[in-house]
Amino acid sequence: MKRLVILGGGESGVGTALLGKAKRYEVFVSDKGKIKEKYKDVLLNNEIEFEDEQHTESKILNADIIMKSPGIPDKVALVKQIREAGIKVVSEIEFASKFTEATLVAITGSNGKTTTATLTHHVLKQELDVGLAGNIGKSFAKQILEENHDNYVLEISSFQLDDIIDFKPKIAVLTNITPDHLDRYDYKFENYVASKFRVVENQTEDDYFIYDADDEVILDYMKTHQIQSKKLPFSLTKKIDEGAYLDNNNIIITIDNNKIIMPTDNLALEGKHNVKNAMAASTVAHLLKIRKQTIRESLENFQGVEHRLEHVLKINKVQYINDSKATNVNATYFALESMNAPTVWIVGGVDKGNEYRELFKFVNEKVKAIICLGVDNAKLMESFENMVDVIIETQYMSEAVKIAYKLANAGDNVLLSPACASFDLFENYEDRGRQFKNAVRNL
Repeated sequence: MKRLVILGGGESGVGTALLGKAKRYEVFVSDKGKIKEKYKDVLLNNEIEFEDEQHTESKILNADIIMKSPGIPDKVALVKQIREAGIKVVSEIEFASKFTEATLVAITGSNGKTTTATLTHHVLKQELDVGLAGNIGKSFAKQILEENHDNYVLEISSFQLDDIIDFKPKIAVLTNITPDHLDRYDYKFENYVASKFRVVENQTEDDYFIYDADDEVILDYMKTHQIQSKKLPFSLTKKIDEGAYLDNNNIIITIDNNKIIMPTDNLALEGKHNVKNAMAASTVAHLLKIRKQTIRESLENFQGVEHRLEHVLKINKVQYINDSKATNVNATYFALESMNAPTVWIVGGVDKGNEYRELFKFVNEKVKAIICLGVDNAKLMESFENMVDVIIETQYMSEAVKIAYKLANAGDNVLLSPACASFDLFENYEDRGRQFKNAVRNL
């Protein structure tokens, strides 16, 4: 019996434990932090051995295979020991994909992957049996065990791709690449880029690669690296023969001389970046033979993703918008770009080596006041204090929202788009977004 050790007792860890047990592995789960009660109950009910608030090396270093949570960096001492011992380390998507024959659609990118994955799933589920997993929702491994869908849309982070070996999606989507998480890649952008491109490394000419042809970083990488799969680019600026492009507010998608035209006038999601997300999702749907009418209707009635440019409430003619999911500068770039009224901008958190220069033009044009919400706001203050009349610091969400309420006039927007990680003051970006929404509702 092979021994499977799982580091991390969260959604992906517990899902992998269940699948591993069902596939006759001897399973042990180890978490350095506290395992949530709901996950402990699952492990106990399924008689899976686990520990939390510690890692017992003797119980870990005797593994045949280790599934590590994507949150654990390679520089952790235990991970180094595991690698030195020559034990195979994989991510959940690598482990789980061995046990399904389903068609896999893998979506990665610095921004837009959650929206694109959720939108793609929304379109496909109208006509196909499809699960949504990866970096989102219920564990991929657990779905393979319990729901066994014919298709999966997987939202995949670079951390999950770092630990693949044979993982091979039928369709890979790369939304864009901008600097993010560089602290995990020795502050070398090229390491992060290479990590994202691992999504195509096992693909063959029978598979498909859908990508943003307006993204210089992607194009530069493709000039010097051979990609085996069939390429289907999408673009807002150039005409594309095989793939998708924009022509007079219509998305034109062509695959093997089969053309479909989708009007963008009634897209549920606003903003140029969402036209791209719609292009990627429709190209996947077109490949999987979803009817044109279904694709169009699905794009028009999609509700969007929580914490991503989510319209919360209008109070005294001021629109409050929750974009807590903007954990890097590029995501905030899209948010500010889509603002069409003077904006009070709430920004800040854990800076991941951010460069704010690309935001300057929007701040000059659209932002009337900035509220810095973080433990250390020095870099933000330095970057923006000469651009706006009002720049204020706080460490409380409720206070940030009250200040915004005082600063905003009828017709303005109040935008939470932090451009940073949330771990200094909040549990995660969801917690940050919920606190914002609660504070707005309590005004």
